[in-house]
Amino acid sequence: MTRKLALALCLAAATLTVSACNTVKGVGRDIQSVGEAGDRAL
Repeated sequence: MTRKLALALCLAAATLTVSACNTVKGVGRDIQSVGEAGDRAL
């Protein structure tokens, strides 16, 4: 039982980590696109 619980917690932590990385990556792309739009406007 303890082993299953530990495995479930590890899988949950890995899932959250992967989704957080994707979110940060998306924010970085948004910031980059805003900067490029500013460069084109000038």
